[in-house]
Amino acid sequence: MNEDFPLTIYFDASCPLCNSEIKNIELHDVHEQLVLVDCSAQSFSDTPFYAEGITRQHMMQALHVRNNQGVWFIGVAAFELIYRTVGLTAIANFWAGKITGRVAVKMYPWIAKNRQLLSRTGLQLLFRLWAKCVARRTNKRSRQCREGQCSI
Repeated sequence: MNEDFPLTIYFDASCPLCNSEIKNIELHDVHEQLVLVDCSAQSFSDTPFYAEGITRQHMMQALHVRNNQGVWFIGVAAFELIYRTVGLTAIANFWAGKITGRVAVKMYPWIAKNRQLLSRTGLQLLFRLWAKCVARRTNKRSRQCREGQCSI
């Protein structure tokens, strides 16, 4: 196992949009490389992270991921790392794309700030559908390559 794993994901489980995305990611964590921590829970303590300047308030404003070496990934960088870790490289590449990545970095603070409102619109259903579609396409390509039918 890589020394950077597990990844600990600090997310807002009280947000339907956030929770839906994390649950979708969890389904693809077949190698159990992720540890999920609900930073919205009353029992959550941010005391261990004070020395690093990370507080619960920070975690509630943006997705935070910490690797086994103690390195933090926040926001878009966190999503890219998570999706790459669970093998959903097409989605990871979206987050890291030259154009899409720049748009994501600009949009993410607004989306994070308005996530509860966006959740009420049902946006998480659209994200879930998109992620399933990308995962199906990725699995199909992998299967074709295993069968010697890919065009790499």
